[in-house]
Amino acid sequence: VQLQASGGGLVQAGGSLRLSCAASGFGFRNYTMSWFRQAPGEGPEWVSSIGSAGGTAIYADSVKGRFTTSRDNAENTLYLQMNSLKPEDTAVYYCTRQSDFRSRGQGTQVTVSS
Repeated sequence: VQLQASGGGLVQAGGSLRLSCAASGFGFRNYTMSWFRQAPGEGPEWVSSIGSAGGTAIYADSVKGRFTTSRDNAENTLYLQMNSLKPEDTAVYYCTRQSDFRSRGQGTQVTVSS
């Protein structure tokens, strides 16, 4: 299982970012995929999950209405559109296979300034 997140950066509060996660080494289209984040000194926090066929995703209350998860099974890629970003969204973001945080690969840093 190889997962590589990208697209993070520094953004002002209220701004937007779109994260991508390139997947390889397994049948991406057959698995639910998830996003987690981890702030400095904190444990991992589940953010969102989406079923194998795409469609409706589920979200943590902290991001509901601001973040949108989608996927492109033809490209083996998972996305996280983040709008109305807040300083408390600052964290390293990871994608995982199903909801197994151990499957995470390289994360991407998101920093939101106030």
